[in-house]
Amino acid sequence: MKKIQLIEVNSEIGAGTRGASLGVPALKIASLNKKSPIFQEYPTIEVANKNHLLFDSAIPSFPHAKKITAVVDMCAKIGDNVQQSLEKQQFPLVLSGDHSNAGGTIIGIKKQYPHLRLGVIWIDAHADIHTPFTTPSGNLHGMPLGAALGLSKEGRRGLNKPANNVDTPAIEAWQQLQNLGEISPKLKAEDLVFIGVRDTEEEENYLIEHFNIRNFTVDEVHKKRAEQIAQEALAYLQNCDLIYISFDVDSLDSDTVSHGTGTPVSNGLFVVEAKNLLQKLLQNEKVVCFEMTEINPVLDKHNSMAEYAFSILETVVSSLEDRFELNLSVV
Repeated sequence: MKKIQLIEVNSEIGAGTRGASLGVPALKIASLNKKSPIFQEYPTIEVANKNHLLFDSAIPSFPHAKKITAVVDMCAKIGDNVQQSLEKQQFPLVLSGDHSNAGGTIIGIKKQYPHLRLGVIWIDAHADIHTPFTTPSGNLHGMPLGAALGLSKEGRRGLNKPANNVDTPAIEAWQQLQNLGEISPKLKAEDLVFIGVRDTEEEENYLIEHFNIRNFTVDEVHKKRAEQIAQEALAYLQNCDLIYISFDVDSLDSDTVSHGTGTPVSNGLFVVEAKNLLQKLLQNEKVVCFEMTEINPVLDKHNSMAEYAFSILETVVSSLEDRFELNLSVV
C-alpha cells in the first residue's frame, strides 16, 4: 500500500517577506490544538534549510534574483528528497515555507519519472512565471514556474519592452536552476493549469495569453462549484501521465480567511471550496504529489491562517487515505 511521506521544508530564502519558515511549526501548533495525530502517524523528513544566509552579506544577492544561489541549493535538496520518496512508492506531501521550493518538488518528480509527461495544477493568487529578466521584485518565489517552463526574456520580448539587466553570475545561476535534474524544460505550458490566479503583472498576462494557459478564475469556482472545476482541470490534463498539485494559501480569500501569508489577495477561494476542490482532485490516481506553501504566522493573528490551512491539510490526508485504501481493496 502506498504511504504518505511528509516532507517539511522550512525555507523562506526565496520570499520577500520574512516569516514563512514558521509556517510548518504553525501547522503543528494547529494540529496540537485539534489533537490531531497527523504529525505522529506519518513519517516526516525535514529538509535542511539555508535561512541563515538571509543575514549573510557575503553571499551574492542580485537585485533581479535575490539569494538565487541558495535557492538553487535548496531546490536540489528538495528534489532529492521528493525523488527518494517517489522511488519508495510513497506519496510525498510537501509542507513548505515559500513557493520557490516548489521548483525543487518539480525537479524531484521529473528526476524519478524523466520520460513521463507531468501536469501541474497551480492553486494560487499568483502565476509565479516570472524570470530574473521580467521580475519586478527579484524574489524567487515568483519564479518557480518560469524556471520549470525554461523561460528567460519571453515576457518582456513579447511586449517589446527591454528585459531587466541581469548580472552574468545571476544568469548562470538561473540556468543552473532550470537545468537541475538535467532536464529542461520540465514542464510544457499546455500541461499547466491555474486555479484562482488573479494578481499578475503585465509580463505574466502576456505569457498566459501567449501560451494559452488555462486559468480557472475564482468567479468560475464560485459559479460552477469546486467539484466541477476539479473535473474540468483533470480533463484538461488528460494527456499527462502524472499530476502535481501546488496549493498556496494565498489562493484563499484574504478578507474572509486571514492575512497570514506574505502576499494576501482579496476575492479568493473560500475554505470549503478549497477542501472540495482538493478532495476531488486527489481522488485521481495520476496525482503523485501535493504541496502546501506560504503560511506566514508572523503576519497573522491568533494563528488563524495556519488553523484554516491545517483543516485543509486534514481534508488532503483523509482523501489520500481513502484513495489508497480503495486501491488496496481493489488489488
